Amino acid sequence: MFSRQSLKNLPPFLGSVITRSFSSEKITKQRKPIKRIPLRIKKSHTPKPSIKKLNVEQKVYSSERVRKIYTILKYSTWDSAQEQLEKLSTKWDSYTVNQVLKTHPPMEKAWLFFNWASGRKIFKHDQYTYTTMLDIFGEAGRISSMMYVFEQMKEKGIKIDVVTYTSLIHWTSSDGNVDGAIDLWKEMKVKGCRPTVVSYTAFMKILFDNGRVNEAADVYKEMLESGLSPNCYTYTVLMEYLASSGKFNEALEIFKKMQEAGVLPDKVTCNNLIEICSRVGEIRAIMKILEYMKEKFFVLRYPIYQKAFEAFEIAGESDMLLRQVNRHFSAEYSNEATNKYDSLFLDSEFEMENDLVLYLTKKHNLVAVDSLLSDMINKGVRLDSKVITKIIEANSARHKPNGALLAYEYSLKMGINIERIAYLALIGLSIRVNSFHKVVEIVEKMVEQGLSLGTNLNSLLIHRLGCTRGADAAAKVFDLLPDKEKSCAEYTALMSAYFSSGDAQKGLETFEIMKSESVDIALGTYCVLLAGLEKCSKARDVEYYRKEKKRFQIERCSQNLSIEETVCNLLFARDFIIDHHR
Repeated sequence: MFSRQSLKNLPPFLGSVITRSFSSEKITKQRKPIKRIPLRIKKSHTPKPSIKKLNVEQKVYSSERVRKIYTILKYSTWDSAQEQLEKLSTKWDSYTVNQVLKTHPPMEKAWLFFNWASGRKIFKHDQYTYTTMLDIFGEAGRISSMMYVFEQMKEKGIKIDVVTYTSLIHWTSSDGNVDGAIDLWKEMKVKGCRPTVVSYTAFMKILFDNGRVNEAADVYKEMLESGLSPNCYTYTVLMEYLASSGKFNEALEIFKKMQEAGVLPDKVTCNNLIEICSRVGEIRAIMKILEYMKEKFFVLRYPIYQKAFEAFEIAGESDMLLRQVNRHFSAEYSNEATNKYDSLFLDSEFEMENDLVLYLTKKHNLVAVDSLLSDMINKGVRLDSKVITKIIEANSARHKPNGALLAYEYSLKMGINIERIAYLALIGLSIRVNSFHKVVEIVEKMVEQGLSLGTNLNSLLIHRLGCTRGADAAAKVFDLLPDKEKSCAEYTALMSAYFSSGDAQKGLETFEIMKSESVDIALGTYCVLLAGLEKCSKARDVEYYRKEKKRFQIERCSQNLSIEETVCNLLFARDFIIDHHR
């Protein structure tokens, strides 16, 4: 437990309360004996479908249904959306409505949808749908609207639980009304809602952030007396307060003791503490946390790494440990002369491992590389991102998907960001073996890392997936792209994917969405649209859009084309352009 000296500077109660949280033994609650009821097994000769299979099918169907409703709400006017919703053969239950609201459609549409749903037959909003709607208003800063929803819950007798109150307290304090948040906390307890460790921790953070330290200490004491044990986030809130107050010894003491109590600091905790310590140049505390991160293979977020690097530089201290923990960043700050492997490593310990793998890769001994990687995964040995990229390139060039995917899985497990060229190689390899789900996963990782395929490759990929009857995969890739990358070429490629799969309705819907979003339409778009409608035997639609295409050509013939329109035309109207120039 904490020493008396380490606690003397803490606010009243906080020191003694923290000590109690570590010294108290684990409390086991008395439970009523469970009455065992013998199962009655009814014999049946009819084989029943696997429950696991049913659950998977239901989950897939549900997510597709929710995605479709979200698309309607986001891209259609409310009048149009209402008509489309009425035509859906959807069972409007609380779960479905809540999942749609959680996708965060535009706020006004979310509220209109919420009220529309309440008018359905045999449907009634519950605490979950109300709380989600309340969250939407709170996040948008519409506190008066949030409180209106809360009052509706009271008037209609909807159950109000601790989750609802915790959300109200959070958004009210975020709006600057700390007294209002405290009043809601008191109201929650008066109403008989027992706070959870999550609600206690959230309320403590509000009090700490607003300088009400003694009140926060009282809340923490109350939490312990209620029999609840602090979790990682609770300890993080305490350490952030202490570190922000300059009490780094006490913060490190908690950091040590929480591990002894079986609560391990996570990556978020470490990042937050190092960010605070870097602001004031507290190098000793940073070193302690980095040692723990190295042991757990945690890494810093890039902005925090930069701040820590600057703190070491200002203090004139060695940043070797910082570089070792974050080797995927450290090459940027290396001033050493490049060697034959482009200065990938900063010390001999890491250089040996990487040099060996690079040598075997260069000699095309990929079986040995696979064996080394498997061993390194088990032992937690990290390689540089450039080495992993070289392994993936080598395996892809020799059509060895297992070796390339092994290196990719290794990078995911070790938290290593590989280079763009490696992602492109993996996408090509996955398409060749018809592993479309893996393509979607890889594109998602690229987007998370801030890497872009570019308009040309985006369109080619979506179109390629559509040609192989992978319209669902094409739609998922399209949805993953940032809005700024959804040009006419990407939209046209998605239309092509839908038409290739025989879904003319979705192809037409995508075209209408393009127009509603004011996306430039290219000649290639009309070529795809007409070819797809002809393939699906939509003669009336073909005639209508053929006339529209002619008007389009007359209006746009003298205008300069954007790069995106040019790419779209080259991909989807190449034959037309060649014939026209002849």
